Amino acid sequence: MANTTKIESVEERKAIKRAARKKAAPKAPRTAPRGSNKKKPKKLTRGTGKR
Repeated sequence: MANTTKIESVEERKAIKRAARKKAAPKAPRTAPRGSNKKKPKKLTRGTGKR
């Protein structure tokens, strides 16, 4: 992404970022599903409450 920290005008900054996004190479498809690294909730034993 283009560095637009020095540009004051919001419209100009938006145009530059949009152009940089169009020019960037497309992202590769995902190899693992989204959220696969999230912590999974532990199974509760019978009779215990969640809270």
